[in-house]
Amino acid sequence: MKQRKGVDDFEMSEPQFLLSYMDRHRDWAVVVCLVGGGQEIHTGEAGIGAWLTAVREQFPHWRTFISPELHDSEYAAGQALALLEGHSGVVTDESLHLAVSMRSFRSEQVSGFVKALLDSDVDRARELLTEVLPRYPMVLTRDRTQARRWIKANARGSERYGLVASSQAQRLKAYCIDVRLDVDPVKYFLADRTDTRSSCYLEDAVTEFQAQGLELDWTWMSWDADLRRRNGKWSHHRFRGDRWVDIKQPVSQQYLLNAYRVLLTRARQGMVLFVPKGRKSDGTIAPEFYDETYNYLRSLGLPEL
Repeated sequence: MKQRKGVDDFEMSEPQFLLSYMDRHRDWAVVVCLVGGGQEIHTGEAGIGAWLTAVREQFPHWRTFISPELHDSEYAAGQALALLEGHSGVVTDESLHLAVSMRSFRSEQVSGFVKALLDSDVDRARELLTEVLPRYPMVLTRDRTQARRWIKANARGSERYGLVASSQAQRLKAYCIDVRLDVDPVKYFLADRTDTRSSCYLEDAVTEFQAQGLELDWTWMSWDADLRRRNGKWSHHRFRGDRWVDIKQPVSQQYLLNAYRVLLTRARQGMVLFVPKGRKSDGTIAPEFYDETYNYLRSLGLPEL
């Protein structure tokens, strides 16, 4: 509103503003919200909780139909849901939960596996992986040459493949993957594979911001030390100057976790996960930043190249 409309003191959230628009109807109106869980990756993206808060605080006279699955941690709507409990205008209906992902047509369980992986739910991740792998190939490697060979060998005909990585994966630059480059998404996703700007050239990597809402047939997912396993839990980091620093704000930690959720679900048909070995001589890519992550992914049952 500030940039496009010149309104400097606009204080409404997007859901509040949109609902206020529809609330002007004298008879009735319907707003249908299709909101993906765990997709908030940037400041200002409040997710479905912002819709529930708007209903509770500004539009209590609206009837609200929601899925009971919103209690899941992936949707980050727990507090807003709790405040709506007992609200006479709220109706829960299980049929409102869209449980089947259409992105990965080879396996409907890929999103569930990724969620379990990021939730550190090892047993569930292992269970789902046994269902996923027969129809949706996923492999693990610490060798970028092997990753390149695998993805090119699996793609057929006009199927697209490409590199994806977190926007915080600053030290993948040591492995010739520089996420700071300004990649043109149009060229990346549509250009002919002989074009150096094309995803199929495997030189440029798109981040969660460029890839959100878009897909490739096959992805080469490169995992950096921004999100790493430490003592059996996820540790969140940002690279500043010449070192990694801890991300301490919970909301920023969630954004990083969601970034990996987005990246791990960009492939329609399969993916290779590349976790660097690191180098003892370089404190910014120390092996201990990557080893536990690799061992965790391997423990889930991902086959190694």
